[in-house]
Amino acid sequence: MGLYAIGDLHLSLKVNKPMDVFGPGWADHAARLEAAFSRLGEDDVTVLCGDTSWGIDFEESLEDFRFIDRLPGRKLILKGNHDYWWNTAAKMKKFFTENGLTTIDILHNSCSFYGGYALCGTRGWFYEEEASGHNEKILNREVGRLEASLRAAGDRPILAFLHYPPLYAGYRCPEIIRKLEEYGVERCFYGHLHGPSHRRAIEGTVGGVAYSLVSADYLGFVPKKILDL
Repeated sequence: MGLYAIGDLHLSLKVNKPMDVFGPGWADHAARLEAAFSRLGEDDVTVLCGDTSWGIDFEESLEDFRFIDRLPGRKLILKGNHDYWWNTAAKMKKFFTENGLTTIDILHNSCSFYGGYALCGTRGWFYEEEASGHNEKILNREVGRLEASLRAAGDRPILAFLHYPPLYAGYRCPEIIRKLEEYGVERCFYGHLHGPSHRRAIEGTVGGVAYSLVSADYLGFVPKKILDL
């Protein structure tokens, strides 16, 4: 039984949003994901760190979720900045149930458990949000969501999952980082960065937290193994 993470699947099985326009590294990426996941087992757990489907609503994203549901193991999904289909937890769970999507759940204002570990997470915050005019109220809401997830961990060791990188070459989000360090998070996995931005990712331990980039194109569309039980 293994725990894995990967972000930014950017699936578009129903909508016309081919990812190979962003470069040859994205060619046939859905088939490559399927091949990589075929090596996982039904008892494995994979956290999907946002930007899962390009669909703008449940109808447009359904084929993407059917694809994900067919992949081996249990999947926990975070919200990304391009997850326009995202809705309330109750509506998402109803959508999954009504469509027989039995291997997918969400990680939002909550935490999940893997063995003795707590899996916590939220979308996070990034300088792009500041540039687009989002205000302190929305930043504080994301910090609150992260803290709610971290608090739910209790005394368990914590692995955190975010969509946005909390730190980046030349950038830090002190409010998010402060919560990760305050709650003693051991490792933090994040996505969002693609192509040339990979070289500016922070990989390694900062302030006692070990950070890892898990964007799909960075990983070669192979989920990153975190640990085994």
